[in-house]
Amino acid sequence: MDLEDLARLRRARDTIDRDYARPLDVPALARVALMSPGHFSRSFRAAFGETPYNHLMTRRVERAKALLRRGDTSVTEACFAVGCTSLGSFSSRFTELVGETPSAYRARRHEAGAPIPACIAKIHTRPVRTRPAAGAG
Repeated sequence: MDLEDLARLRRARDTIDRDYARPLDVPALARVALMSPGHFSRSFRAAFGETPYNHLMTRRVERAKALLRRGDTSVTEACFAVGCTSLGSFSSRFTELVGETPSAYRARRHEAGAPIPACIAKIHTRPVRTRPAAGAG
């Protein structure tokens, strides 16, 4: 993969990271990267080790965790705030990445992490896939 392709892939990844709450799909992201959808998906996975969809959902769950830690946002509100349109799919993916349901995560105490700087907390609270995602590939 040449540097130009990698720069275009990073631009698409940055779009996911910035616009995670907007409707994003592979064809739209492929346009950002100036690639065909199939080539984009294969190249993204080769470059970053995960599919564009998995990266998007990881970002959405990461942001949802922050909303749920505050305690003043319901699971449904968090789901829609991060751009998910199905509460069931959101809950399934959240549980897969975090290891507990969004409701259980929201109900748990989170004060112990309050004095930790956000940049450090982000590293330690980033969702990690606990099993292969359905449709990964």
